Amino acid sequence: MAISPAMRSRLSRSAPALGGAPLGNLFQAIPEDVAIALVRYAYVAGARYFDTAPHYGLGLSERRMGAALGDVPRDSFLLSTKVGRLLTPASDAPSSQYGYVDVPPFVQHYDYTGSGALRSIEDSLRRMGLSRIDFVFVHDVDAATHGQDFARHFAQMLDGALPALARLKSEGTIGGYGLGVNDVEICRATLRHADLDVILLAGRYTLADQSALPELLPECSKRDVAIVLGGPFNSGILASGSRPSDGGVPYFNYAPAYAPMIAHVRTIESVCAQFKVPLKAAALQFPLAHPAVACVLPGARSRSEFDDNAAMARIPIPQEFWQALRTLALVNPLAPLPARVAEGRR
Repeated sequence: MAISPAMRSRLSRSAPALGGAPLGNLFQAIPEDVAIALVRYAYVAGARYFDTAPHYGLGLSERRMGAALGDVPRDSFLLSTKVGRLLTPASDAPSSQYGYVDVPPFVQHYDYTGSGALRSIEDSLRRMGLSRIDFVFVHDVDAATHGQDFARHFAQMLDGALPALARLKSEGTIGGYGLGVNDVEICRATLRHADLDVILLAGRYTLADQSALPELLPECSKRDVAIVLGGPFNSGILASGSRPSDGGVPYFNYAPAYAPMIAHVRTIESVCAQFKVPLKAAALQFPLAHPAVACVLPGARSRSEFDDNAAMARIPIPQEFWQALRTLALVNPLAPLPARVAEGRR
């Protein structure tokens, strides 16, 4: 299985892409008009791939994404969202949930059945007011998320959500489907039982964490599974650096970074300083050297962040910089090193 060559080409040429988690008020609120204007700005600036999810602000990101993109030609952009969580109205729902603040009054529950996946897609289309979704990812179906309930949810997905999404693809309703996770092992476990078209893998093939490299990425290349690499900054440290300018602590994987990771990034920063390469530029360009990676998907909460991501993705980086990282064992010796990244992949 695979997405069509045309769709993969569109993914590879979609940069700057826009991840929608910040649009759901992740960690801090974004005014409605500012969020919608940001998506419209990104589209005008050339973004042609947008990702969102019901989980991002309990529907807030999807609603804002749809409001921004509703009046542009639907065939001019790619859109993905996720299934696995259903939202139910609840007047007593907390205004802050799962790191999202000032969210609508909904509660969520997990549902990886076929009927749950179909209902989730219907709900998403209704929230966005759009005619279709191009890629659908099964969201967070991993042991870290579900603990003792993992086996039950995993079986539900294999027997329910994935076959339902396969039918939608065969009918031409969606262009492809897969997982949206930040865990390598759940990807490998799923591929032992099912075919996938695309995986949105967050944070597992970056300058800070290359745990997807030894086994998952070669298998994806062999089976023509496209990787959309989310979380290229590992939730902070590869953007802020080891010493954030605001004086706060650097974050890695949504938590304060541990000392060895801070030391690792600090050493990368020393190489960046030697070659006058911004850390963010290296973080955005490194994953694209692997043939399994079709697209890098950073989020943004402002026009300046979006513009900065776009600029960093295009900064020329000398080959000697990447070789220096390899010589100092700062990247896996098996990791392909970027040459001059082709303009079409940025």
